[in-house]
Amino acid sequence: MTKADSTRERLIETYRRKARHYDLVSRLSPVPGYPEHAQRVRAVRALNLHAGDAVVEIACGTGANFGMIEDAIGPSGHLVGVDLTDAMLERAQVRVEAHGWGNVRLVQMDAAAFPFPERADAILSTYALTQVPDCGSVIAHGAAALSAGGRWVVLDLKLPEHAPGWLSHLGVAVVGTSASLDQWMARRPWETIRAAMQDALPECSWTELCFGTAFLAAGSSSALIRR
Repeated sequence: MTKADSTRERLIETYRRKARHYDLVSRLSPVPGYPEHAQRVRAVRALNLHAGDAVVEIACGTGANFGMIEDAIGPSGHLVGVDLTDAMLERAQVRVEAHGWGNVRLVQMDAAAFPFPERADAILSTYALTQVPDCGSVIAHGAAALSAGGRWVVLDLKLPEHAPGWLSHLGVAVVGTSASLDQWMARRPWETIRAAMQDALPECSWTELCFGTAFLAAGSSSALIRR
């Protein structure tokens, strides 16, 4: 088994255990009081969605962002949720059926292997992409699929720069339970994501959140003004 396969299997087993209570636990992560929901709202708003848009969410988990996306794209839009773990997608399917969203397609697949659709108006990933070993490739593949003016937005955790030790522990609290913390810190995947977005997208922004324990990266496929 390769290193990538080992990481993939570890993530699947971790999120299978978490799936049932993930929505509740995520509201308390990485520590009680952390503005996780507010950051999600900010990330979805950064997509600049319109009615009828086609959206891909990478590592969608239980679909915590689906409601906000659906409110923006409406029934004429389309949403594809991609996740590695079957148990997480089962919870997402329950959410989809409960709300009667007929425009959602769920795909169980490694993000690095996902064939993006020919047209994607927006791509989102929240609190997950830094755990994907090939996160840079995911950014590049997604950017190639974006329509003119399409948006790629990543919200995730990171290590704060030049910060006290307690802030570093805060920034990695979630990662430490779902991946190899030492490997994650050594890889510094947030830097890979930032570089990949700058390479693949002509217009990019990078915003540090909550004392540098999280980041919001956003990029557009071109300077064209969307409808």
